[in-house]
Amino acid sequence: MGLTRRPQLLMIAALFISGQHARTALAKEPWVDTRQVGPFVCQATFPLGEYEVLFAELPELQRELTRTLGLPPARRPIDIKLFADETEHRAFLKQHYAHVPYRRALFVKEGGNAGVYAYRHDELDIDLRHECTHALLHSVLSTVPLWLDEGLAEYFEVPPSQRAFDHPHFESLRWNMRLGMVQTLEDLEQRKELSEMAGFDYRYSWAWVHFMLHGPQSAHHALVGYIASLGQSAPGDAEKRDPEIRLANYSETSQEHMLPVLLSARLVQTVPNPTEKMVQHFKHWHQ
Repeated sequence: MGLTRRPQLLMIAALFISGQHARTALAKEPWVDTRQVGPFVCQATFPLGEYEVLFAELPELQRELTRTLGLPPARRPIDIKLFADETEHRAFLKQHYAHVPYRRALFVKEGGNAGVYAYRHDELDIDLRHECTHALLHSVLSTVPLWLDEGLAEYFEVPPSQRAFDHPHFESLRWNMRLGMVQTLEDLEQRKELSEMAGFDYRYSWAWVHFMLHGPQSAHHALVGYIASLGQSAPGDAEKRDPEIRLANYSETSQEHMLPVLLSARLVQTVPNPTEKMVQHFKHWHQ
């Protein structure tokens, strides 16, 4: 999430709420419009006519994750709840997720269901692509390292026409590199909590994802192989959890035994001097 563009958004993988409680809470909201596109079911407290283009585009996000990363489609619908303004959004989150720090857009896992909560504003399209990327990843993978989770969400948050050559991160990244401010993949892999992620970390998480999607084919193969090794969530796994509200910082600490060999270790085997190659990738990358 580019902290220079909007408040830091929170992806929660450790907030669980019973399915019955969630359905009861959501049923009370005055939803006035609904759209179902691809795996996404959107309900809003305002008419959605002005977002027809965005909703026509969202299913492509699923297809792009499958095409570029080999991810299978989401196994269950992903709910999107949109509110007319920040006041409505804050009131809903305060009532139903009081222990969660407020964010402009939020991805929450409720039992086996994924939900995205946001409100209408000028960058709603960015927020939805970003949080829906999180939702799609976590709908099929049992775990996702923090840097990769955010790097992929940063990459896919902009319209398709901007992802390869016109992402807002490009200018700041190139200034960082001119000043010798380069972050290695090993550095990013040390980030375990969202509180440890600054704008610089989000930018380089995006940069490494861009390098592996648009750089050497061997780097792309390393990324796809790594994602395959993260493991797929089995249907019903989430329902086996204790149906209580539980909040924890996004952390891999309790999951470290589940993670495969780090991507940095895989990458160096097929791409010698990967950090240097990543820097050169952006030095010569142009339309």
